[in-house]
Amino acid sequence: MNFNILVSTIQLTHSALQNSAIKSVNRYLTIRNWLIGFYIVEYEQKGEDRATYGKKILDNLAGILSIKGLTAPELSRCRQFYQTYPEILGLITQKSGDMHKELLFISSNIYAQNQILGLTTQELEDKDLKHISTIINNISYTHLTELIKIDEPLKRKFYELLILKTQPSVKELKRQINTLTYERLGLSGNTEHAFEQIQNKIIPASQTDIVKSHYFLEFLNFNKPGLVEESELEQEILNHLQEFILEMGNGFCFEARQKRILIGDEYGFIDLVFYHRILKCHILIDLKIDEFNHVDAGQLNTYLNYYKAKVMQPDDNLPVGILLVTNKNNAMVEYATSGLDNKLFVSKYLIKLPSKKQLEDFIKNEIKNNSSILS
Repeated sequence: MNFNILVSTIQLTHSALQNSAIKSVNRYLTIRNWLIGFYIVEYEQKGEDRATYGKKILDNLAGILSIKGLTAPELSRCRQFYQTYPEILGLITQKSGDMHKELLFISSNIYAQNQILGLTTQELEDKDLKHISTIINNISYTHLTELIKIDEPLKRKFYELLILKTQPSVKELKRQINTLTYERLGLSGNTEHAFEQIQNKIIPASQTDIVKSHYFLEFLNFNKPGLVEESELEQEILNHLQEFILEMGNGFCFEARQKRILIGDEYGFIDLVFYHRILKCHILIDLKIDEFNHVDAGQLNTYLNYYKAKVMQPDDNLPVGILLVTNKNNAMVEYATSGLDNKLFVSKYLIKLPSKKQLEDFIKNEIKNNSSILS
């Protein structure tokens, strides 16, 4: 052994065991959430006092549990996960250790539940178990929360295959679903060639990206779910942007980074949130490392509407959003006012906010300084 071999051996060992640890935690997170869904459905069907709680079962459950991340919408998502992937039952009863089986037996007679599902363990084929085992071991729970939104089984299996083949980020998976990749592939004359082209365009996400998921962090009871979905470049720009805004003075007070809000049953993350003590309003800043997309502007307006409905105090003024969009070549800044009178915005708000030129110059300078990350 020479020094270079020593270095590569340590690096490979670290990488292999780190990936194994991440997969193990993700597996336990996934099984926990499936079991929670199983328990809830069991209770809703057979609970002795279920009529007492009625439609408020999940709200009451979330309040009493007080487990980080297990809000009523998340409990509902666990239930949906269980109902979408009932075949995980076979994996737990046949392939898992005694602990998983004991957890399953806690709530009810497993064989009665099998009959309800039409999935007695004897009927489960090895290929079914192999497929579901592959999913549990290789698809993150965050990805699975996107898959359970797909009602059509064949369409869902297509995206399962796409994830297994390409390991996309959650953001990329959403993009593939929203741009109707499955439907477009079906219209292709040569589906194999078309699928190969899709695979070649997707950049695999790092295994360590799973660690940034708020599901992963909350499961481990960590206190920094704010790292979700931030690339290295985004982190650098947001770090400096926060300093840049505060150094301007003029009333800006920092409130949050990667502020997580729940809209319906979907989480949103606002990159930077400030409160302006002179304007008496919240300033929401969203950064996109990509080409401008009207969806991004719509998303920011959704955040503003949330703040108007849920956060704004009676003596606050309407919140304002700033959308910063950048790629390798340019920068663009757009203000989002969500119903605020334009003349009032120009005369009262704009003079207290950084100008478009200031922000565009800042972004361009950041891109220039971080060219090594982009290359």
